[in-house]
Amino acid sequence: MLTSDDKVLPDNYWKKVVFTFCMGWTVIWVYRSMLSPIYPEIQDTIGTQSNSAMGMIASCYFFGYTAMQIPSGFLVDKFGQKKILIPGFLLFALGVVAIALAKSITGIYVGAVAAGVGCGSYYGAAFSMTAQHVPPRKKGLSTAIVNSGSALGMIIGMNAASLLVKSMQFPWQTMVLISAGLIFLQVLWFAFALRSTDKKGESNPAASAPAGGIRTEESDSDGSIFRPSLLACYLLYFTTCYAYYLIVTWLPNFLATERGIKGGLIGLIVSMIAVTAVPGGLFFAHLSDKKRGKKSRIIIFLEISAFALITVSMFAPNALSLSIILLLYGFLGKMAVDPVLISFVSDKASKSKVATTLGMFNFFGMSSSVVAPALTGYIIDRTGSGVWGFYLGAILLFAGTVMFAFFNRGKKSTAA
Repeated sequence: MLTSDDKVLPDNYWKKVVFTFCMGWTVIWVYRSMLSPIYPEIQDTIGTQSNSAMGMIASCYFFGYTAMQIPSGFLVDKFGQKKILIPGFLLFALGVVAIALAKSITGIYVGAVAAGVGCGSYYGAAFSMTAQHVPPRKKGLSTAIVNSGSALGMIIGMNAASLLVKSMQFPWQTMVLISAGLIFLQVLWFAFALRSTDKKGESNPAASAPAGGIRTEESDSDGSIFRPSLLACYLLYFTTCYAYYLIVTWLPNFLATERGIKGGLIGLIVSMIAVTAVPGGLFFAHLSDKKRGKKSRIIIFLEISAFALITVSMFAPNALSLSIILLLYGFLGKMAVDPVLISFVSDKASKSKVATTLGMFNFFGMSSSVVAPALTGYIIDRTGSGVWGFYLGAILLFAGTVMFAFFNRGKKSTAA
């Protein structure tokens, strides 16, 4: 049933929704990527810390973010996207400000948890609103466009932190406060651009259909969100995110301490991932929309490619070869596989449990972001090198791909 608000929405309102949530991911990823290049400068303020202690900063944020995935979905269904999104992002901004004002590692941890809890309101609101308003034939490409905000934010966060703090010698708190300002501006845009609705996912009859308007034969015969084929998808996303967040949080430090790369060049090299992530995501999302019955094969190809590139990156002899590898990882890695995986999981979900299934899917993926930064820091402390941490990420990714291939081999989508 259409709400009174939905009846007067312009035909192109869905484009504003896509733009809004693309910018939301941009702001989120500016924060997520800006701290790792400036860990040494942070320690100049709060004192020398172990690698595992510094890795815990990211883990604290992702703990708060992950813990909110299921509750935020419930709150969005009960109160509406806008009513949860705006307070959540205000808390996000306050948490980031708390990090800038912190005088100890404990204070940074508290701010990071608060930022994560506030940011945790985003996924449920963004997913339900795009599902509600984006036309079914545009969902695959729209998902890729929204996800491209992650790449843009990563480019901005990595390079701005490296430039302002390392090259221009600004205090590290300057970059953090800039991030907080961007989050607050995003709150104002949410308030201005988004329309409130009374029911989530019900105003558009297509909202209950997955991206592309297709489903698997298995979807309606078994409504469980924990059947083996879906569990394999959850596990694959856990390992995909583990490898990705390992790179985002520890590669800058690895380049500085073990490869001798200094200054702004660190942010430039790591941001190579994001440069090709946008065209990669758009290309494979479009390909999966055209080859609907071969999504699992596309996913397996992308995951095996990512495994190979992460492994080879440890042998890169210089900055140029590493940049080339990271460019390829951007095109073939997590940001490229995300829209295809989301579409694949949506196809397999029961009609009445699409949002719940995707919420569980994202919960598994983001759980890895809690584990990867701290565990990698512990491995560095124990071994004196980050190489074994990257090898572990590659091994987990390969194992997750094998499990996915076993339980989803030969699965084809059919028209709903």
